[in-house]
Amino acid sequence: MPEATLPPAEALLITVAPTGAETAKTDCPQLPTTLEELVATAQECEAAGAAMIHVHIRDAEHRPTLDQGRLRATVEALRESTGLVVQLSTGGSVHDPLEARLKVLDAAPDSCSLTMGTTNFGDDVFANPWPFITELYQLSQERQVVPEFELFDLGHVAALRRLIDTFGLPYGGRVHCDFVMGVPGGMPGTADALVAGVAALPPETTSWSATGIGRSTLAVGLAALAKGGNLRVGMEDVLTLRRGVPVESNRQLVERAVAMGELAQRRPMTPAEARQLLGVRPTP
Repeated sequence: MPEATLPPAEALLITVAPTGAETAKTDCPQLPTTLEELVATAQECEAAGAAMIHVHIRDAEHRPTLDQGRLRATVEALRESTGLVVQLSTGGSVHDPLEARLKVLDAAPDSCSLTMGTTNFGDDVFANPWPFITELYQLSQERQVVPEFELFDLGHVAALRRLIDTFGLPYGGRVHCDFVMGVPGGMPGTADALVAGVAALPPETTSWSATGIGRSTLAVGLAALAKGGNLRVGMEDVLTLRRGVPVESNRQLVERAVAMGELAQRRPMTPAEARQLLGVRPTP
């Protein structure tokens, strides 16, 4: 893709991660877990300034699932109702088998997450062994799905270097990463950790975002803007606006990201610009 098609430097990619797999609906009733709630959230967040949506889905009992029918229906509904880049999580929940996670690409999303290593995740283990990483990566190349390389630790950055050296560039030719910071067991959600991670990125990297989990959200977001990066926000990652003030909707978090971007003289990227940035294939 020619360099001239890249969005301008002031454009800020805001990704919304509205649901995740860890929070129970009973603990957070405002969490969007049904397809109708997810579509409404996506529309609100697109209007507020988001350009990509990172999607986990739930079953009829609001439990995390990788059901193929639900995944396909979700991708179709989001494409019909929004212009957002649709990114499916291949992480699922920490309990999903690797085989089921590979089949996520059968739903033909625009993009998929691709975590670059195994991580202690609180009391659990988020397993991403090297053979699984390479199989998922080659499958994404074959299916023309753009991966977002999720980096939970500095070792994951080194693994990305190894992956590109071994299997070449992803479909679309872009290398987009997201630092997921502040997970108990992963890299801390600090400016120092982010600076170290960005410095270690392979030269092929064309764009990156950062996500601060929980109370590290603002520190990571502000540091990312200071380094010229992009932002991922959403109720997957944080459930309070400040101490004692719960998030009522994902739109609030997108609006806060837009406001932070304005302070850094960055304006929200459009979904069309996000497709250019990431090298996403034309919408089917």
